[in-house]
This record gives sequence, C-alpha cells and structure tokens, in this order.
Amino acid sequence: MKPTRLTREQSRDQTRQRLLDAAVVIFMKKGFGTSSVEDIAAAAGYTRGAFYSNFGSKSELLLELLKRDHGTTMGRMRSIFEDGQATRADMEARVLKYYSEIYRENKCFLLWVEAKLHASRDPKFRVEFNAFMRELRQTTTDYIRAFSERVGTPLPMPAEQLSLGLTALCDGVQFFYSSDPQSVPADFAEAVLAGFFGRVVFGTS
Repeated sequence: MKPTRLTREQSRDQTRQRLLDAAVVIFMKKGFGTSSVEDIAAAAGYTRGAFYSNFGSKSELLLELLKRDHGTTMGRMRSIFEDGQATRADMEARVLKYYSEIYRENKCFLLWVEAKLHASRDPKFRVEFNAFMRELRQTTTDYIRAFSERVGTPLPMPAEQLSLGLTALCDGVQFFYSSDPQSVPADFAEAVLAGFFGRVVFGTS
C-alpha cells in the first residue's frame, strides 16, 4: 500500500516537531549557549534553511520547547479535573500525587534552567520569557482556585501566592534531585513535596 502523502501543513508540522525533538537532545547535551542552529538542523536531518523556515531564532525555538513541555504538564493536571465523579478524597489524593511526583516527571527541567540563564543575559528573550512565566503562574493559580472550589477546601493564603510558592518549591526540589540524587534521592524528594503540599494546602498534620 502506498504511503499516505502528507499535506504541506502536515509536512511543515512534522519538520517543526523533528527540529524541536532534536533541539531537546542537543540542548541537554551541549547546553543552549554552545549549541548552534546547524547542530539542531543536522540532528533533525534538515538544513539550516529548514530551521529558519520554521523558527526565527534559537531563542524562539527554546521558548516553543518550554511551551510544549508546559502543555504536557498541564495535560496531566487537566485529566485530574475531567473526572466529574471523583470524590473530595480522590481529588486530594490525585493532586497530592501529581505535586509529589512532578519533579520526577519533568524531563526538560534543565531546559528551564537554560532559559532562565538566557533570559538574564538577553533582554529581548527576557521580555518574552517573563510574559510566558506570568501566563504559567496564572494557569497554576486558576487550577488552585478551581481545586479549592471543587473540593471545598479553603485556601490558607491567596491563590497567587500559593502558585508562586509551589512553583518555586517544585523547582528547588528538582534542582537538588537533579544535581545531587545521592543525598536527595527520589523517595526523599517526594516526601518533602508531599509533606509541604499536604500541610500548606490541605492543612494535614
């Protein structure tokens, strides 16, 4: 059977996805700063011209990677809320599991570190990155409010503050787990996140 011929839009989307996938590997291996457009294009099996037909710059591609990663993370959160029959106990257990394991699921953590470093050095990228980070915090804030309303658990502090605090906590635990897994092993990191989240959000002892 003849292979299905891709439309122009499908072919372009396939090219973009391959470039993004290749960029993850290259950035994780070499770092954002020392990786070149040629490195990414070659790893994806394309030319420099193909890269610039899809992305205006390496920075633009990095931001696209972060958005894709965030979309995957939020997809897990959405799935928790999609079950309209879940009890309060079920919801609390699922959210607690999500936050206690999120550090382990985030395979692109180093990309976020790279982006923060790049934002500190590139004013143009900083504007775009900060705007995206504000959107990210707002999304988390909205989920926190929705969770509180859904299960009837009053928040111990404003949702905006909880959003920032939980994001910073997860980032910090991920950093220690990634850089020194011997002294901060998986079970320890999970216990820290579960303990903080349970006490701060659920008020458990």
